[in-house]
Amino acid sequence: MSLTVTPTGSSCGAVATGIDLTESVSPEIVSELRSHWLEHKVLVFPRQNLSNDDLERVSAYFGELGDDPFFGHIEGHKHICAIQRNADETAPVFAEIFHSDWSFMKTPPAATALYGIKIPPSGGDTLFADQVAAYEQMPDELRARTEGLMAIHSAELGYAPDGVYGDSEENRQRSMKIVTSEKARDKQEHPLVITHRETGNKALFSSLAYIQGFVGMDKSESDALLIDLYNHQSKEEFVYRHKWEKGMLVIWDNRSVLHSATGGYDGYDRLLHRTTISDTVI
Repeated sequence: MSLTVTPTGSSCGAVATGIDLTESVSPEIVSELRSHWLEHKVLVFPRQNLSNDDLERVSAYFGELGDDPFFGHIEGHKHICAIQRNADETAPVFAEIFHSDWSFMKTPPAATALYGIKIPPSGGDTLFADQVAAYEQMPDELRARTEGLMAIHSAELGYAPDGVYGDSEENRQRSMKIVTSEKARDKQEHPLVITHRETGNKALFSSLAYIQGFVGMDKSESDALLIDLYNHQSKEEFVYRHKWEKGMLVIWDNRSVLHSATGGYDGYDRLLHRTTISDTVI
């Protein structure tokens, strides 16, 4: 085995080749993979042939497997959920806005792993936005408005019974198992600017999907700031556009990047398996 890691040329992301993840990986290689992942924030493994057991094992190299509070899971694997859209679905594409997974949790997950099983011939790219770079390149005026802010996160907009993925005729036709709940209305405060526990880098931790406002700020001012932040943190110079292939595994750092789904594959089935990785010390 000869591991090669090649940066994508975008603000974040690298491709790891020369490794077969169906085989056990030594602690030394795991440490090397984690170092590349922390540096590049998104690590891509093409041409893998992973079983569900393999996916769970490889995910655990990056941290303890975590929970997905509003997803159902595949049979026999409580830590794997199916990110699925059938060819005939008409509901809006799932998660088509930049976000950090489950940021409304008390301890948000460190990482997400996604493995391609059925990939359409075109469309369905995933966008990753480098939030370390976004923080470092903030305009002075925007930085002054964000100094010391605490953001109020909640899953209410998406996963409450009356949310975007709630009980509607359109959503009932989804193939993906989304489980809405009143629990989605819970609130959790996190700093708008976080310090990465492992790298020490500062990053913006902001998302229109989950932030409802800022502590001590009225709604109109909060909403205006959220829009200005979103416009900055999703700029093209921060974004890596990932094109999927069957058998491709992607693991990203939720503490350093935001991500967003895209459509463009109507009439085709799309299926990926996902794990969530807790923010625990390795």
